[in-house]
Amino acid sequence: MSAGDIAGLIAAAVFAVLVAFLAIPLIKLGRVFDETTTAIHEMSEGIAPLLEESTTTIKETNRQLARVDTITSNVAEVTGNVSALVALFAATVGGPLIKLAGFSAGVRAVFQAGKPAPRRRS
Repeated sequence: MSAGDIAGLIAAAVFAVLVAFLAIPLIKLGRVFDETTTAIHEMSEGIAPLLEESTTTIKETNRQLARVDTITSNVAEVTGNVSALVALFAATVGGPLIKLAGFSAGVRAVFQAGKPAPRRRS
């Protein structure tokens, strides 16, 4: 063997060690990718029931909102009816009561005008 052959063998051995050192991180990176792939598959299997449950919840919420909308419209209708009833009562009873109050105030003023003013004690 010549010195060139020995130098070639040493260079080949150093290159083999270098490849081995570089292969270790690549193998670990491959394991990380495998674990990531497994985690993604498990997560995608768990998402389907979650989406179905969310869909059910949204449907039930929409059904309840429709009920609330019906209740709200009924309350608005009742409020309008009560407002009309109050206006009718005020027009029917309020006018005569105001006239009666004015008449009684006038009668009271007439009776008080006929009385002498009370004396103040000092």
